[in-house]
Amino acid sequence: MGAAHSASEEVRELVGKTGFSSDQIEQLHRRFKQLSGDQPTIRNLRKGPSGLADEISFEDFLTIMAYFQPIDTAMDEEQVQLCRREKLRFLFHMYDSDSDGRITLDEYRNVVEELLSGNPHIEKDSARSIADGAMMEAASICVGQMEPDQVYEGITFDDFLKIWQGIDIETKMHVRFLNMETMALCH
Repeated sequence: MGAAHSASEEVRELVGKTGFSSDQIEQLHRRFKQLSGDQPTIRNLRKGPSGLADEISFEDFLTIMAYFQPIDTAMDEEQVQLCRREKLRFLFHMYDSDSDGRITLDEYRNVVEELLSGNPHIEKDSARSIADGAMMEAASICVGQMEPDQVYEGITFDDFLKIWQGIDIETKMHVRFLNMETMALCH
């Protein structure tokens, strides 16, 4: 009973910390176990000296997934904007691998190359061109017309907010929980 009490207390703490229900935590735990191969951590999330953890625990996984919760319909406009800002800050930090408050061209190239690396039809040079074009567009949004000798240092968080203005991040960046009947139909 001690172990069961401890586990239920841990789940209650995770409910309070993440906002997920105990059923959702259970579903996420099953998915975590699949991803980790039934190990206590998921390893090798990202290669290279990016400063990111080589492994994450289930609690870390839940904390990350909490950023992807759908917007609560009971939230007022100020709460929705705060939630939006938190999601965008999380996304910004995924790109800003050295945590200096700026997404540089090299950092953006690394993310784009990593995201497209699984596609055998896109070569590294093409991924680099995509990143370069996106960074030029970001510069035009954030700085406007640049002089030929002007160098764009990178995307700050304020720039990032400008870029995402008008894009419905709330519906594009969230996790959905399928009920068991739906899951049975998917297999």
